[in-house]
Amino acid sequence: MSPLPVVAVVGRPNVGKSTLVNRFVGRREAIVQEKPGVTRDRKELVAEWNGRAFRIIDTGGWIATDEPLAKQVSMQAERAIREADVVLAVVDVTIGVTEEDAQIARILQRADTPVLLVANKADDDRREREIWPLVKLGLGEPHPLSAIHGRGSGDLLDAVVAALPPAPEEPVASELDPNRPFSVAIVGRPNVGKSTLFNRLVGDERSVVHDMPGTTRDTIDTIVESEDGTLKFIDTAGMRRKSRVDEDTEYYSVLRALDAVDLADAALLVIDATEGVSHQDQRLAERIDGAGTAIVIVLNKWDLVPTEEREQIQIDVADRLGFLGYAPTLKLSALTGRNLKHVLPAVREAETAYHFRIPTAGLNRVIREAQQRHPPPLDKKHRPRIQYATQGAADPPTFTLFATRNLPATYLRYIERMIREHFDLGPTPIKIRVRRRGG
Repeated sequence: MSPLPVVAVVGRPNVGKSTLVNRFVGRREAIVQEKPGVTRDRKELVAEWNGRAFRIIDTGGWIATDEPLAKQVSMQAERAIREADVVLAVVDVTIGVTEEDAQIARILQRADTPVLLVANKADDDRREREIWPLVKLGLGEPHPLSAIHGRGSGDLLDAVVAALPPAPEEPVASELDPNRPFSVAIVGRPNVGKSTLFNRLVGDERSVVHDMPGTTRDTIDTIVESEDGTLKFIDTAGMRRKSRVDEDTEYYSVLRALDAVDLADAALLVIDATEGVSHQDQRLAERIDGAGTAIVIVLNKWDLVPTEEREQIQIDVADRLGFLGYAPTLKLSALTGRNLKHVLPAVREAETAYHFRIPTAGLNRVIREAQQRHPPPLDKKHRPRIQYATQGAADPPTFTLFATRNLPATYLRYIERMIREHFDLGPTPIKIRVRRRGG
C-alpha cells in the first residue's frame, strides 16, 4: 500500500503551529501553551479532509542560534521540510514579518516542495485585512486563518488537499485499521535514556536527545519495518512524581505519556541501572501492569554499573518489581548499542503472548488439574469449585472462571501461575474474572 502524503507545519516559535495541527486532526494531540519552545520534537499525526488522508508533522520552532538543543530542534524542522509533500509556513499576522520569518522563507524558496503561507491569528475581519504585508516573504498569497477559533481552516484544508500529489489508485491503510502495527511505548523517568533507545530502535535520529531532563515534551511515534513484521514505537515524556511536576506543559506531557501506556500494546520500561529501581519506577510499573499492557524491563546504562554491584542491582529489580515476574529484564546500553539486539526478539515474544488464545478444552483441563492438586480454600465452611473456564478475549489474554463461590486473590494467583506455566505464556499480563453461580 502507498504511504500517506506528508504535510509539514513549520515556523518560528509561538506562531500557533501546534494549535493548527490540533485543528486539522480534530483533537488535542499536540501540547499547546503560550510559551516559545513547547514543541521540541517532530510529532506526526493523521488528518483527513474530503476523503483524502495525509500525515501532518508538527515541528519545533525554528530558531537561528548556536545553542545545542535549539539547534537540534531547528534541524528537525529543516529535515521535515525536505521530507514533506507540502509545507505550511505559519506566520503570526498580529506581529508581522520578523527576521526569523524571513530566514525560514529563504530556506523554503530554495525547496522544490509546494509551500502554503499561513497567516495565523487572523481572528476577525480587521486582522484578515493585515495579511498582505506578508507577501514580501516571497511565498505566494497568504491564507488567513485563526487556528484557535477555526476561522478559515476549511479553505486552508482545501488548498492543502489540492497541493498534495495525486491520490494512489490502491487504498491506503488507516491507522484505525484492526490490523494496525503492534505498538510499543518507551516509558520511564526523565533522563534514563528513552529517546536514545528510541532512536537506536528506529535507526534514525528522530527524537531530540540532550543531557537535560524533560527534553521530550510529547509522545513521538514511528512505524518500523523489520524482517518479521511491522512495529510502532512511541517515545514518551519522562514520568516524575506529581509534586515535582511544576509546569503546566510538563504536567500535560506526563498525562500524554500515561495515555500512551494505556493505549499501547506493550511497554519498554526503561530504568537507569546506575540508580536502580526507584519508587517512581515501581509506580509506573504498576500502571503498566494495571493497564493490561505487555511489558519488557530495560536496565539501561548497564555498562556504567561496576561489576561488583551488578548482582545486587538484579536482586533489587526482582524484589521491587516482583509483581512483574513474567516480564523479561534486558541489560543494555542504548548509547553504545550494546545488547540492543535482544530488544526486538523480546518485543516479538511479548506480542505473541499478548495475542495468545487458548483452546477452551485445554484451558479447562489445566483448571481441573490445578484444583485436584490444590483445591480452593473453604469459604464459610463450603469449598468453592471452578466449574468452567473460558478465554473471553486476547490483547491481553482475559479469562472468565465460573465458580460456585468466591475465590480468594491468593488462589487466583495460583490459577494464573498454572495457566502461565502450562501454556508457556510470555511477557504479558493476564486478566482473570470470576462469575459466581447465580450471580
